[in-house]
Amino acid sequence: MADQAEPSEHVAGLPELLHDACLTGRRLTRAELEARRVRGERAAEAGAPVRGPVRQHLRVVQEVLATLPPAAAGSLLAVLEQAVDAFVEGYERAQHQAVRQEEAARREFIDDLLYGRSDLGRLAERAERFGLRLSQAHAVAVAMGPEPYGDGYPVARGIESAVLARFAGRQILLATKHGRLICVAPGDQPDVLAFFAKHAYGATDGGRVAIGRSHPGAGGVVHSYEEALNALDLAERMGLEGPVLHAADLLVYPVLTRDRQAMADLVESVLGPLHKGRGGARLFIDTLTAYFDSGCVATEAARRLSLSVRALSYRLERIHTLTGADPADPVNRYTLQTAVIGARLLGWPDTAA
Repeated sequence: MADQAEPSEHVAGLPELLHDACLTGRRLTRAELEARRVRGERAAEAGAPVRGPVRQHLRVVQEVLATLPPAAAGSLLAVLEQAVDAFVEGYERAQHQAVRQEEAARREFIDDLLYGRSDLGRLAERAERFGLRLSQAHAVAVAMGPEPYGDGYPVARGIESAVLARFAGRQILLATKHGRLICVAPGDQPDVLAFFAKHAYGATDGGRVAIGRSHPGAGGVVHSYEEALNALDLAERMGLEGPVLHAADLLVYPVLTRDRQAMADLVESVLGPLHKGRGGARLFIDTLTAYFDSGCVATEAARRLSLSVRALSYRLERIHTLTGADPADPVNRYTLQTAVIGARLLGWPDTAA
């Protein structure tokens, strides 16, 4: 109701302007139009709905029309159109500027939140503005697809609309970062992240989603976000299947690589002899990967490798001969499988010196 509180603010000087322009038959000058744009900006900044000031412009026309001679009244509507267009242009300009400032503030907050920057107390205050209470525990889901996504992309807007419509009133933050879609939700509301994962998978045409574990405080958001990113990277390196990955299910992998040198020594010691086999170590690593991933079922492993069972058996025998470890033996199998996992995590033998 800003137009009622200050009835002359938005049309100040307009009656005189219209009257003079109509009497002289001229168009509004560049300076006069800019002055009307400034009025529009002020109306937007004051929060006045645009229809109120526009109605005021129409009332001014009625007043001015009564003071004009018939010969001059014909140009009134044309001059009014100029004035209203300039006012609305200024109004929209201010709105666009406000949106850009809000987007910049939101982007800065997301960067600070996900990278653990800024004072925690200040960060918590800013978080409430964007719907989060950092005193609670939160979990983060990260989705990636075949192409990068930004805040204005239809995919990002569609997922955000679906999530917010389904969980209206929940404390949820949706954003994009480095082309990925991100959802931050309270840690005790896994249904939110599951819903986000389902829609992100569908909207990204078969993309992949990783969900970090729930952690308390602002630092917990960073921790969960990093877990989700690491899960996506791990899935890529390990060839893990499934559209949704949970960091809690993958904790064994960072444990195995916590001492990278020890793991590298194990890989080289156990699998190094495979370099001597025909086809090189990569061929045998892929064979062991398929064998272990299929639950050590030879027929299934052979199918995955497009081999006959006899050909697979020959490769397994060669592995036994070269390494001294039998993939079919339960004792040897653990060492071989751990070494194979380590090789995939380290990118061996491609990264071998």
